[in-house]
Amino acid sequence: MENKELIFEKMYEKDIENLVPIMKRAFDYDTQIHLGQETGGPTGYDDGSLLKKWGLDKAASPYCIYHGETLIGGTILLICEDNQNYLECLFLDPQYEDKGLGTKVWKQIEAMYPQTKIWHTETPIYSHRNHHFYVNKCGFHMVKIRNPKDPEGGSFLFEKVME
Repeated sequence: MENKELIFEKMYEKDIENLVPIMKRAFDYDTQIHLGQETGGPTGYDDGSLLKKWGLDKAASPYCIYHGETLIGGTILLICEDNQNYLECLFLDPQYEDKGLGTKVWKQIEAMYPQTKIWHTETPIYSHRNHHFYVNKCGFHMVKIRNPKDPEGGSFLFEKVME
């Protein structure tokens, strides 16, 4: 992969149309490899309503992520006054996964918000690649399991305490 710069640009409503197909591919790919189903993701991942609800919320810090001039994904952050911040959503087009870009994206997010005391995030129980990414690549620790007996509806909650 060519060494291109990662660029974060604030996400606006006009960007949602271009982000939806990327989000759909990312979530569908995860569902295919972990659950053997063709499609699947959180409500609204495939029609823009998730991005509109969470990304356009006034409290959110949403970004389009570019690799050079190519839009490759997005992220939605919740930056709080107490510096306990939330990674609400992070997705990359599957063709850009497994190339170290996700880790670079995360490091850039940390650098953008150096005042953070704790980062929080949540991911589905079935998404083993996400678990590996958050724990082994980004330094998060699992702190809670929601609905542990529900492989499709359960989730792991992760935290990363910053130094």
